[in-house]
Amino acid sequence: QVQIMESGGGLVQPGGSLRLSCAASGSISMIYLRGWYRQAPGKQRELVASLTSGTITHYRDSVKGRFTISRDAAKNTLDLQMNNLKPEDTAVYFCNIKSLSTTPPNDYWGQGTQVTVST
Repeated sequence: QVQIMESGGGLVQPGGSLRLSCAASGSISMIYLRGWYRQAPGKQRELVASLTSGTITHYRDSVKGRFTISRDAAKNTLDLQMNNLKPEDTAVYFCNIKSLSTTPPNDYWGQGTQVTVST
């Protein structure tokens, strides 16, 4: 079973930056969507940013202009650069990979990495 692992979370002051990274322990075929989600205490998990198998990106309105999702093909990682962080960005961030290699399509999730934005 392929495992998804996130890294890069931590504590940062408002206005600061963090870079999250996600890697898979093995090969995943027929990937059609990669994304970062987050879940704050008492709230539902929400999509933060996604990247299609091509290069189409999508961001939730609250992070547009501050977050950038990208894929490092050489390292085979999915990254999320987060700038100008705000307290409301505090959440556990999860990496998600969707694959068509199985029926129904498979959803791979990591365990999450905590991001805390606070003074």
